[in-house]
Amino acid sequence: MICMYKIGVVGDKDSILAFKALGIDVYPVVTAEEARKAIDKMAIDKYAIIFVTEQIAKNIEETIERYYREIVPAIILIPNNQGSLNIGLQKIKDNVEKAVGVNIL
Repeated sequence: MICMYKIGVVGDKDSILAFKALGIDVYPVVTAEEARKAIDKMAIDKYAIIFVTEQIAKNIEETIERYYREIVPAIILIPNNQGSLNIGLQKIKDNVEKAVGVNIL
């Protein structure tokens, strides 16, 4: 049996609409509660990768942390159209340091 995983993005409408042109499912949200529900639904619906804008992620840290402990879905933080908060980059640095034992970035 072949299991097909999907890719989705959660964030404000202006920041994520371009992902639709790439064939990625978009979930525009305004509130933290909408974001939590969207991410939980995507996890149940077999999304392997969920991109979340940093501005949304900072308001739902407990949800993001819960999925960081899981193999699937991978939650990847991205900047929105206003710029980066450097949260996503810091997570990448932390994960590399955890895997390698030293910060090589």
